[in-house]
Amino acid sequence: MTKSAAPSLKGKIALVTGASRGIGRGIALQLGQAGATVYITGRQPSESLQSTAYYGSALPTLEKTRLDIEDRGGKAVLVYCDHSDSESIKALFERIDSENNGQLDILVNNAFSAVNDINHSGGKPFYELDPSIWDAVNNVGLRNHYYCAVYACRLMTKRKSGLIVNISSIGGLSYAFNVAYGCGKTALDRMAADMAEELKESGVSILSLWPAAVKTECAKELITAGKVQEVVKGPVEMIEESLTTGETIEYAGRCIVHLAADPKVSKKAGKILFTSDVARHYGFKDVDGATPQDMRSVSLALRFFGWKKTAALVPSCLRIPLAGMHFVSYKFE
Repeated sequence: MTKSAAPSLKGKIALVTGASRGIGRGIALQLGQAGATVYITGRQPSESLQSTAYYGSALPTLEKTRLDIEDRGGKAVLVYCDHSDSESIKALFERIDSENNGQLDILVNNAFSAVNDINHSGGKPFYELDPSIWDAVNNVGLRNHYYCAVYACRLMTKRKSGLIVNISSIGGLSYAFNVAYGCGKTALDRMAADMAEELKESGVSILSLWPAAVKTECAKELITAGKVQEVVKGPVEMIEESLTTGETIEYAGRCIVHLAADPKVSKKAGKILFTSDVARHYGFKDVDGATPQDMRSVSLALRFFGWKKTAALVPSCLRIPLAGMHFVSYKFE
């Protein structure tokens, strides 16, 4: 691995859905800093997490993302969009089409509207929750991404060029949060794989990107409020440590900048990529100069399952093979 300079995306048009906060905000900042014109979407302020008593003014806004991109010398186009409404999604892409002569180079499917629903589910099993939790999690977190991919590909395939990145998670491999969440992330990864099959020879690539633990604004609030155990199942101390020392919100953005600038990105189409693997491949670190934890670390896995003493003896360079990650979810008898 050799250290690489940050690629330029000057002249590129990008869309990041759900860019008010968290990973989406970080991705938008990095794409804008790299020179792309970035369309950023989010809910109206009166409907967003900022309007809730739980988070309030602790979270940034979509307007803040726009201003921060411009402060870095980039260009951002703010669009309030209800990603649960098919007509609003269609109007978003019609606007991008008309304002850019049909050009759209990068779509990042990141929008997710169920943070509050998950945080307030109290770790209850699916049969104790209202079944509407499925729609809360997967209307925007899955259905919307399908719609966005359809409209994006109608633009991209005409130009025989484009990259779509689905922001997914290890919840697509093993249990996390609740049943609806796991189903949504698994489906999102499968969507990338199947769409890649139908996009062969089109010049358009689609893939899934898995960040590890990320120091999002919501994660910090959960830790401060002592609510981690209510939301995430697992060793609380380790999870809190991971959320405190994990990736910055911009690490995934750096990954996408490098992927978008790679003329051979089509070789990764349909695949699931770990942020740590992307960083290793292209030779970069996080924006704070750190190398975040690796989800494929054997030591990390041992610690998660409570084998701290054994983990301390395992070299940090020892990693779980990708085939081994796959067998975590092996379901055949």
